[in-house]
Amino acid sequence: MSFIELLKVIFLGLVEGITEWLPISSTGHMILVEEFIRLDASAAFKEMFFVVIQLGAIMAVVMLYFHKLNPLSPAKTAEEKKETMAIWYKVIAGVVPAAVIGFLFDDWLNDHFYNYRTVAVTLILYGILFIVIENRNKHRKPKIVRFADLSYRTAFLIGLFQVLSLIPGTSRSGATILGGILLGSSRAIAAEFSFFLSIPVMFGASALKLAKFGFSFTGRELVLLLVGMIVAFVVSVLAIRFLMRYIQTNDFKAFGWYRIALGLLVIGYFAFFD
Repeated sequence: MSFIELLKVIFLGLVEGITEWLPISSTGHMILVEEFIRLDASAAFKEMFFVVIQLGAIMAVVMLYFHKLNPLSPAKTAEEKKETMAIWYKVIAGVVPAAVIGFLFDDWLNDHFYNYRTVAVTLILYGILFIVIENRNKHRKPKIVRFADLSYRTAFLIGLFQVLSLIPGTSRSGATILGGILLGSSRAIAAEFSFFLSIPVMFGASALKLAKFGFSFTGRELVLLLVGMIVAFVVSVLAIRFLMRYIQTNDFKAFGWYRIALGLLVIGYFAFFD
């Protein structure tokens, strides 16, 4: 294995760790980065790699929120354990739509939407939506400021927004955060619920890709995957902490402008070089 290939994987892990949690689309960025940084690996491995690398990112959520999400913690009272289980039930309600649609249409979505044109359009579209929605909510107080305020119906509706993220460039966190804000959630609750929804979704997506790949790794492929996951984990911890601090005093409009600028850059680049 060459040092260059390791550097490529480290960079891809860095991109995944940053973009998975910020509402700017990790899949979209990974598709774009792959245009310039091409792994020396089979098409089947790369298709699996770009999904399973997310396991490293999701373990950052598990670590950072382990106590909050652990219903068996001896440090919690009976009431707190009940509240924790309620969070998980709401996560399940929110996961169902994307799980069903993703399972049924995974191959079709791969064949029709995994390209730079889709990424560019969705980057710009949801960038505009972030700006419009934040301006609309500028003087509105959120109704959902605790997980206890989040109803099962609202959790399911946020899950419907998550379905949109099956199209690359949308951003899973972006779609669910936008959905949460539109439905009356505070930015903090919308972001955290987005993180929690990602746990079963990303574990399920990774399991599906691994099953399709067949678990038949060469030693080189296994090293590449593990390095990418480890880098994604470390960077994800930093990205999540940054985002939760950032939204305490800021809105999401900066991410909207970033998405628009990146989408226009993508269109310009590929119009010239494609």
